[in-house]
Amino acid sequence: MRRDAHATPHERIEQVVTLMRTKVAGSEQAALERFVREYFRQVDPEDLAERLPEDLYGVALSHWGFARRRPPGTAKLRVVNPTIEEHGWQSTHTVVQIINDDMPFLVDSVAMAVNRCGLTLHLIIHPIVTTKRDSSGHLIELVADDEGERESFMHVEADRITEATQLERLGAEINGALHDVRLAVADWNAMLAKVREILDETDRRPAPIPADELAEARAILEWLADNHFTFFGYRSYDLVRVNGEDGLRVVPGSGLGILRETDEKMSASFAALPPKLRERARLPELLFVTKANARSTVHRPAYLDSIGIRRFDARGEVCGEHRFLGLYTSAAYMAVPRDIPLLRRKVATVRERAQLPPQSHAGKALANILDTYPRDELFQIGTEELFDNALGILHLGERQRFRLFVRRDPFERFVSCLLYAPREHYNTAIRRKWQRILADAFNGDSSEFNVFLSESMLARILITVRTVPGALSAYDVRDIERRLTQAARRWEDDLQDALVAALGEARGNSLLREYAAAFPVSYREDFVPRSAVADIEMMASLSDARPLGLALSRPLEAAPGALRFKLFHRSAPVTLSDSLPMLERMGLTVLDDHCARDHLVPAFETTR
Repeated sequence: MRRDAHATPHERIEQVVTLMRTKVAGSEQAALERFVREYFRQVDPEDLAERLPEDLYGVALSHWGFARRRPPGTAKLRVVNPTIEEHGWQSTHTVVQIINDDMPFLVDSVAMAVNRCGLTLHLIIHPIVTTKRDSSGHLIELVADDEGERESFMHVEADRITEATQLERLGAEINGALHDVRLAVADWNAMLAKVREILDETDRRPAPIPADELAEARAILEWLADNHFTFFGYRSYDLVRVNGEDGLRVVPGSGLGILRETDEKMSASFAALPPKLRERARLPELLFVTKANARSTVHRPAYLDSIGIRRFDARGEVCGEHRFLGLYTSAAYMAVPRDIPLLRRKVATVRERAQLPPQSHAGKALANILDTYPRDELFQIGTEELFDNALGILHLGERQRFRLFVRRDPFERFVSCLLYAPREHYNTAIRRKWQRILADAFNGDSSEFNVFLSESMLARILITVRTVPGALSAYDVRDIERRLTQAARRWEDDLQDALVAALGEARGNSLLREYAAAFPVSYREDFVPRSAVADIEMMASLSDARPLGLALSRPLEAAPGALRFKLFHRSAPVTLSDSLPMLERMGLTVLDDHCARDHLVPAFETTR
């Protein structure tokens, strides 16, 4: 058991400071004491209480020693499995220690890198310390916030791994994430300046599109730059013909952020598209919004959002494009569509075409559907498709039915599947079945999901299936919908159908409400729902005057001489010790019994 498990955070930190004073020479004591107090100041009290003062001392002192020298403008990182013998302190987990310039997105990005390695995070300590270093990066002293450079000290504990390849991979993933963060943050202002430059360019040479479309495209760029888009990368491309086919050639020196210059001369992702899909690059559309085919390594593990702005030559033909990569900010997701350029036109068009009075029930329901429509989808979907989907959702209402809406990416890199299902049907096992069915239907190689649950009777599940451009075959949405519905079908659903078919809707649904929970898993495994109809009718017929019911049958698959005897009792179970002697006196041998509810004991299997 841990010592002083109930120590307060202040007491635990004081224990570490006291230990430090006994072990560290006087010249460094003051700086180390300040460092230790700052290091543990914001750590969760439970995390402090779970660890020995000696191990907390080891965490802080080893990190301090590791930070003594750090070359300017670089991140310093190590991955260790600390032991008493080698390091003087220990942890049951693998430990990552990082020193870096303070900047946004560090904690999120490091946590994502750990998760990509399939590891669970157990602890992150992240103090921000202001330091003064010499020109070679040697630590001189800790100083006040306005007298030095802010540095990020990060201590991470994850599942313990021991294989060298796993340790190397963890270090490489985190180093790569820190590199991408540095690139994105360093070029942030340059990317914002590039947006303004593009806006100026559209003033000098307006795109050959209707004036209202041009104004809306300019408005969305201004809106994105106003804290609604986190810019991670930018690059400019020329649209060229290579061996008779379209290609996107990187404009030298144009790359910023995570798209800074590499050895890549041509866009590899564009070259991977079939020629027919590459022809879309010549469409006279100024703005196109989609998802990239790579996940972000910075901030959030979502697929990167791609904002493309086509360039036009003097003849009004497409000659290239500007491309930004990043993620929409939380402010973009919180804003209502009618306040967002581009989306407001789509929403207004849908509402106008629907011709529903705004204050009517249907009009308000449509407004809610559009306001809560998956935001990433709303940015990408066309107005015509949005109209069809929104009206389909509206007509679905609160009916507990399954409905599937499918949108294919114009470049066939993914298929978005928006599924509505009765909320009580939804669970993790069903969702996994749906993902397998959809991946099979669209020849996909992976998928991800997002679930939206509200007070509605319906759950909304967005499953995005990743596909290979050119490999997407023809599909029938209604057939896929039928397969999804069948995969979610429960024994209770078949019981309802059987009751309604046998007894009519009113009587069948009434009995379902009363007896649906009467049958445990063992009964459902042994009896089909149609068999349960007769049992329910028997139970419903019992009364105080007639508390006992009997049923004798011979199943088709029964062995010769075997019968199935069901015994129903209104008030309490009939125990086997009460019924067995009576059955044996009748010359029967009881092979098995199942109790389905406190007042129902069906299925004595007997033989003569």
